[in-house]
Amino acid sequence: MAIHQQNFGFFISHITHFFLFLHLFIYFFISPVSSQAWDGIIVTSSNFQALQAVKQELIDPKGFLRSWNDTGYGACSGRWLGIKCAKGQVIVIQLPWKSLSGRISDKIGQLQALRKLSLHDNFITGSIPSTLGILPDLRGVQLFNNKLTGSVPASLGSCPSLQTLDLSNNLLTGTIPESLVNSSKLIRLNLSFNSISGFIPVSFTHSNSLTFLALQHNNLSGSIPDSWGSTGENKLQYFTLDHNHLSGTIPVSLSKLSELQEVSFSHNLITGSIPNDIGKVTMVRKLDFSYNAINGNLPVSLFSNMSSLVMLNLKRNKLSGTIPDSVGNISSLVQLDLSENELSGQIPFSLTNLSGLSSLNVSYNNLSGLVPVLLSQKFNSSSFVGNIQLCGYTGSTPCLSPNPPSSGHKHTSGHNHRKLSTKDIILIAAGALLIVLFILCCILITCLVRKKTTSKQGQTTTRSGLKGTSPPVGVDVESGENGAEIMGKSTYGTVYKATLEDGSQVAVKRLREKIMKTPREFENEVTALGKIRHPNLLALRAYYLGPKGEKLLVFDYMPKGSLSTFLHARGPEMPIAWPTRMRIVKGITRGLLHLHTRENIIHGNLTSSNVLLDDDTQAKITDFGLSRLMTAAANANIVATAGALGYRAPEFSKLKKANTKTDVYGIGVIILELLTGKSPGEGMNGMDLPQWVASIVKEEWTNEVFDLELMKDASSISDELLNTLKLALHCVDPSPSARPEVQQVLQQLEEIRADTPPSSTPS
Repeated sequence: MAIHQQNFGFFISHITHFFLFLHLFIYFFISPVSSQAWDGIIVTSSNFQALQAVKQELIDPKGFLRSWNDTGYGACSGRWLGIKCAKGQVIVIQLPWKSLSGRISDKIGQLQALRKLSLHDNFITGSIPSTLGILPDLRGVQLFNNKLTGSVPASLGSCPSLQTLDLSNNLLTGTIPESLVNSSKLIRLNLSFNSISGFIPVSFTHSNSLTFLALQHNNLSGSIPDSWGSTGENKLQYFTLDHNHLSGTIPVSLSKLSELQEVSFSHNLITGSIPNDIGKVTMVRKLDFSYNAINGNLPVSLFSNMSSLVMLNLKRNKLSGTIPDSVGNISSLVQLDLSENELSGQIPFSLTNLSGLSSLNVSYNNLSGLVPVLLSQKFNSSSFVGNIQLCGYTGSTPCLSPNPPSSGHKHTSGHNHRKLSTKDIILIAAGALLIVLFILCCILITCLVRKKTTSKQGQTTTRSGLKGTSPPVGVDVESGENGAEIMGKSTYGTVYKATLEDGSQVAVKRLREKIMKTPREFENEVTALGKIRHPNLLALRAYYLGPKGEKLLVFDYMPKGSLSTFLHARGPEMPIAWPTRMRIVKGITRGLLHLHTRENIIHGNLTSSNVLLDDDTQAKITDFGLSRLMTAAANANIVATAGALGYRAPEFSKLKKANTKTDVYGIGVIILELLTGKSPGEGMNGMDLPQWVASIVKEEWTNEVFDLELMKDASSISDELLNTLKLALHCVDPSPSARPEVQQVLQQLEEIRADTPPSSTPS
């Protein structure tokens, strides 16, 4: 009996060991793991307790933390959502966009190996645990877009490895701790959109690692420290202090920040003049000192040396003196706002040299003289109003005496008039002749169209008017007394605005004659293009072939201009809501899908400048199919330069030919443009827009990708923003085969934000 009992006990012992072995085998070798390989270590007891405390103080309405079980099983094997481990210790907590509320437990300080804490875009309240400051390996803290209160813990300055601290868009108060930059590795600090008060710590000016400093939209006061670059190695590139209560003057030491690319001190109480040495910061792309009380003259160095400047905004200050002629040297300039100051003298003729300038505002100053003709044609009256002695633009008082712009020659005579030379008379006569010819062409277009409507179809020999078009007769060119209003120029020619007899408006594109096919080939191709109708494609209404080779195309006029202008040349008082942006990109995608599948047309140069907007902000793609009107040699030349300004797919230079995937790349860039609010033409630390976005997303700095206007509604549209961003990055994948087709892009956009598609009835 004893022997049987002994054997039975031996049997039970082996069975027990067998099941224990089986359990461990399944746990270690069969259990599925995450994409990051598990090192086979069970989470430590202290880390498990800390995670349990974190879970208990967070409110999880959508159940994302269900995987955080009560046993600790799977915490370090990839089964606990948002947790990554190394050797049994938690190194990452990453739970953004999860609708979490509640508080962050102080026991998070027990996670001594924690490197990254990412809880951004939630609804977490309470204060930021000071125990984060005792974590020796903490590198990144992303708590932006929550409802955190209290002050910024000074203890965070004790983290020797801290590189990124983003607490933006919360409800934080108190002051900025001097100790924050104690870490010699801090690269990015974002405390914007809070209610932080007090001074800007002088210690920030001594940092050799800080590249990104965003303190805008707070209650900061006092002056801006003036010891930047004192260490000789300051790397600051992005510096924003707008919408605070800062006073004093612009720091002279800014000139020592040789790597500075974007600076904004707008909406403060800053006085004094702009330092003459500001021009030494030659890499600056955006400079915004608007809405202050800055006085004095505009430094010549501001325009002579800043060859990378894209945007300059000095609106609503007390600047005086003249606008330096050297402003015309900044070929990269896109936006210039000098409005609501006390500037005098003439508008420099050199501004007409800036072909990329899409936004100009010099209104409400003391400027005088004649507005250069090219500027008055390119910009409407809102750019010039409020200058009593300024003339030569739409709606202004007539210029009583000729005062032609000069190019480098100063008018030194004491008289207001000078005798016209033979050269002047010839130039004036030639200009007047061109204007008359253009008006006659426009009149001829409508007369021929009227003639066609009264004759039988198929018997006309006018070569004017496409099937289905019947615009009113009588064209009156809208530009006051000075001729046609130039709306823009492109690879194909110049676009003018004209008004028909009934008051309706059209856009007339005068094509470059030397690059077009023979008249017969041209007529066949343009007739086919004139039949294309889709709500998101700009309709070609008529064409004209002149006796000397002139070729004109008549399109619907789009009052809101291009998407590029609509997005990048607007003021802060004109926000663009997310539904509007989404409607625009869906319209572009629908139009492109029609071109690809119904018309067998590849656009080849899809940019935001080639997307126009109607009164209802519906997108209309333009310049499609025009390559069919051109000679093979001209097409080859245009292909070589197509997709400039950041829209060119990486494989384009090798292919020498556009295809559906290069068009999809263009859509991807436009989506990124709408998400970020940034122009693809801007360089971002040597990267184009897709590369910059990819680098930011990789580091989990998601809020710095999206346009600040969109972040204000992040709580309700966060999932849509994130999914649209993923789609855009899919479209701009460096590998063409990895990109979706247009049909897939549209389908995903509909899934992200469903709406009723517009009618497909031809417009």
